[in-house]
Amino acid sequence: MDHEAPGYTDNKAALLSRLKRIEGQTRGLHRMIAQDKYCIDILTQVSATTKALEAVALTLLDEHLHHCVADAAAQGGPVADDKIAEASAAIARLVRS
Repeated sequence: MDHEAPGYTDNKAALLSRLKRIEGQTRGLHRMIAQDKYCIDILTQVSATTKALEAVALTLLDEHLHHCVADAAAQGGPVADDKIAEASAAIARLVRS
């Protein structure tokens, strides 16, 4: 499938910064387990990391809908149908995760 420039290009720096923080959170989880920290404290951090990843996913989805799907919808026909199906499948994967 041919992909144009990603819709998140304008927010790339912010997304990379968020992912860097998430990377730090996962390293912190590793440390907590290595140091035998209390289970509930670890689970609290897992929840925070999960929420941070979900925020990244929702940002990417929003950008995709406003950029890629909107452009395809303007073209109409099979291009629009394909992009809408692709977006629906991505949403389904997010909801299941």
